[in-house]
Amino acid sequence: MLLLAFDTATPAVTVALSDGRGVLASSLVVDARRHGELLAPGIEAVLREAGADRRDLTAIAVGVGPGPFTGLRVGLVTARTLGHILEIPVHGVCTLDVLAAAAEIDEPAQGGSVGPVGPDRSATGARSFLVATDARRKEVYWARYADRYTRVDGPRVDRPADIATTDLVIGRGARLYPDAFPQASGPDDPSAGDLALLVAARRVPLLDPEPLYLRRPDVAEPGARKSVLTRPVA
Repeated sequence: MLLLAFDTATPAVTVALSDGRGVLASSLVVDARRHGELLAPGIEAVLREAGADRRDLTAIAVGVGPGPFTGLRVGLVTARTLGHILEIPVHGVCTLDVLAAAAEIDEPAQGGSVGPVGPDRSATGARSFLVATDARRKEVYWARYADRYTRVDGPRVDRPADIATTDLVIGRGARLYPDAFPQASGPDDPSAGDLALLVAARRVPLLDPEPLYLRRPDVAEPGARKSVLTRPVA
């Protein structure tokens, strides 16, 4: 197996190459306005570092968001194009699931007392938490998790004040809105290395490589122009 993984659904452009057992090479650049410039060089860099060629790839994994229209589109178009040219499968993964799997949270020791199951705890005793990323327009994309691998709500897009919580919140969205999310934790951005290993181990749901926009793009296609000519009077 030689799996190429990347995600452009957040300000981070993250790329990694994995053999299914570990990460062979990775790249991460945070720049919300240069996804189109940074992704292709990032792919070439990890292939070069690992001494591999595109023709060696056996699969591609790509984050499908949710995310802003322009950045998310860059990753998905690249993934589908490479998959078509190389005739290899392309697996989509919810970007919030990747962040949840890497959440920096304390989980109860095996066999220890975990307290009662309730709305903020899963049946395993792990405390539920949110993942939130920047959706711009003073909103966040978010989802709730019972544990690192179990999404129980979302993904959705809302104003931070509408979903304010004292629960732990993972991701850059928590850092941006501390009044709504006072209990912030990392990671801030998804890692393509995590994405690759999760797909290789089938630890997250695999989706079609279609974008999770959750709302209309900021720039819409122009409609038909209205005629300014005066119609003749009958």
